[in-house]
Amino acid sequence: MRLSPRTEGAMRILIFTGVHRDREVRIREIADAYHMPLEPLEEAHSLLTELGLIRPDGSDGEGLRLAVEPDEIRVGWLIRHTEDDLSLVECFDRAENTCPITPACMLRHIFHEARSQFLRTLDGFTVADCLASPRRAHAFVHMWTKASWGASGDTDHLDAG
Repeated sequence: MRLSPRTEGAMRILIFTGVHRDREVRIREIADAYHMPLEPLEEAHSLLTELGLIRPDGSDGEGLRLAVEPDEIRVGWLIRHTEDDLSLVECFDRAENTCPITPACMLRHIFHEARSQFLRTLDGFTVADCLASPRRAHAFVHMWTKASWGASGDTDHLDAG
């Protein structure tokens, strides 16, 4: 299973704005920090605004900030709201299913249980868990700065905290 660029963009926006809670940030700044195109970030920004997680900031309306606390945003909830299709196999979609053995096959049930467990696990984490500590936030800023200079980030000094 692979998450969509929109979901990845949403997580990146939330982490970036969570680290930079003291100021407004811009989509271009986030794109530069992650070395990624603007399109998935713009799509994610629009959706995050609709969901009430991001709010416009700044006199020109181009800045953005978190609208809720990072510990209020569950990762599983976010994925359910940013992914268009969490179907792991064709038979999840009754309208599109052409598999002739679906009525007798257990594969659909197995994948359904796996998807449920995946989302339940993600429900146990919040955006705050991704930020974890001031030390990690400082490391993120350091890596984003190095990334915008074209250098590779050194993550050897990071631990789980």
